[in-house]
Amino acid sequence: MKDKTEQFKQLVDDSDNIVFFGGAGVSTESGIPDFRSKDGLYNQKYKYPPEQILSHSFFIKNTEEFYKFYKEKMNSLKYEPNITHIKLAELERKGKLKSVITQNIDGLHQKAGSKNVYELHGSVLRNYCMNCHKFYDAEYVFNCYDIPRCKCGGIIKPDVVLYEEGLDDSTVENSIKSIQQSDLLIVAGTSLTVYPASGLINYFRGRNLVLINRDSTPYDNIANLVINNSLGKVFEQI
Repeated sequence: MKDKTEQFKQLVDDSDNIVFFGGAGVSTESGIPDFRSKDGLYNQKYKYPPEQILSHSFFIKNTEEFYKFYKEKMNSLKYEPNITHIKLAELERKGKLKSVITQNIDGLHQKAGSKNVYELHGSVLRNYCMNCHKFYDAEYVFNCYDIPRCKCGGIIKPDVVLYEEGLDDSTVENSIKSIQQSDLLIVAGTSLTVYPASGLINYFRGRNLVLINRDSTPYDNIANLVINNSLGKVFEQI
């Protein structure tokens, strides 16, 4: 493993056009639970299946139940960036990392100092009235006793991509362009099984593809380097 980490460090040192594409595993070391592991949200018991709760139709029809789950399980405000978030922000400040593409909605990349972040699934930090489109921050939403409502009376919806909703076109386009222009693509903390996000890896045309994940992924066979280890243990070497 030490040899692989050294190889990864060398690839980072030799590259000035790096793109990072991350999933839930990036934030688990901050204490935020993932979805699909044996201890993840999808394997816990609730009144409704989490996949159903986190759908557009459920939000519309059962808004109160949605927010009970959302406020309890999706509140990331108390969490802090971990070493991976911090090192990525450092690489961006040095001009080596051009962008972060994330499937996470917790805002920890920005909290660590990253500026160029493409949030494929939105963010809990942004919330809008469905009626007048007024912006509300996460503190307002998570601190509301019941369903968060706007001053105009409209229901406030988190700017997160629910099941049955499509990804934002401009975010996807910018992510694809960024990946196509990179010479080192680091994919980390994701099983690469959730579409359409996982399909973005197919746009990479650069020299080196690195996959860092605790478990194997469907794309391991096309990577230049695969590291099955904790992200924190790998990034602390950078």
